[in-house]
Amino acid sequence: MANRLIVGKGVRRNLGGRNKGPCMATNPIDRCWRCDPNWANNRQKLADCVQGFGRNTRGGKGGPFYIVTDPSDNDMVNPKPGTLRHAVTRNGPLWIIFSHNMMIFLKQELIMSSNKTIDGRGADVHIANGAGITIQYIKNVIIHGVKIYNIQVHGGGMIRDSEDHYGFRTQSDGDGISIFGASNVWIDHVSMKNCYDGLIDAIMGSTAITISNNHFTDHNEVMLFGASDGYSGDKIMQITVAFNHFGKRLVQRMPRCRFGFIHVVNNDYTHWEMYAIGGSQNPTIISEGNRFIGPDNINAKQVTKREYVTESVWKNWQWRSINDELMNGAYFTQSGPELKDRPFSRMDMIKAKPGTYVGRLTRYSGKLACRVGSPC
Repeated sequence: MANRLIVGKGVRRNLGGRNKGPCMATNPIDRCWRCDPNWANNRQKLADCVQGFGRNTRGGKGGPFYIVTDPSDNDMVNPKPGTLRHAVTRNGPLWIIFSHNMMIFLKQELIMSSNKTIDGRGADVHIANGAGITIQYIKNVIIHGVKIYNIQVHGGGMIRDSEDHYGFRTQSDGDGISIFGASNVWIDHVSMKNCYDGLIDAIMGSTAITISNNHFTDHNEVMLFGASDGYSGDKIMQITVAFNHFGKRLVQRMPRCRFGFIHVVNNDYTHWEMYAIGGSQNPTIISEGNRFIGPDNINAKQVTKREYVTESVWKNWQWRSINDELMNGAYFTQSGPELKDRPFSRMDMIKAKPGTYVGRLTRYSGKLACRVGSPC
């Protein structure tokens, strides 16, 4: 097949690197914006490009631009103007960009307010070696084009979460991005690795989320959707996981789901050590057009894992594999009814290509090296 790109375990893609030929926006989200050389003059068009369950996410669209000029994070209650913490705690919509390359060491979790976009395009922005990002009881957040890694547990204290409120926070969990009781969230073209807890957790009734075009490496428990078998409020959860690359030195939870409806579409799973997709409490998981390259360990080739339940129960859960490409002995244990009548529109459930296309679709996953005046 002429347009099939095979990238196996022994091949290193130019992830996040600059394409030296003509612009190759290889999936429908990227085709919406990436090949426009004037993207920097029309940054907010990005908000029109989200697909899947997070498709109504607008982030800071319609609001002014806020330029982060200072990487410091020294005052949790009265953050310094020009810092990322000052930006994300302002009231009203903001489109947050960065004046130059920067390493941001968060002293405590970064608690965002609604209607914000963090847009790292045009700069090399690292959020690393400190606390992570918290999206709690808010809506309309886009995080795009940054690197998040080496996130640690931090002790808490008084932390501002909006212009008119701050309060006491207990110790943070050490997630890269924690989505807690939030809706309309889009995480796109982010490179993530090595956080203390999860890379991305979505819990406590969070919904309308799209996680797309990201590159994940070097982590144990990658993504958790639903934190407790006892919290049925997560039945409302609807999450799209699309066009991501699950790469080297990952172990499990890509994702691990409780309750909810999860559409896992056109992702590249090149590495896992235990399993790729797991869950409990009857989540609906539709795996469509993914590529699963099994590990060499003969005991870890199963893509799926049901936890804390017998087959007599899980056999009724709807976990379906549709046009996935299973390689190197990988196998997906299906259960429940076939997906005959899709319960959502094509706008909510991204139309999948077959798994054989995944190398191309995910070729530019992770943070892109965008330069002003050129296509990304």
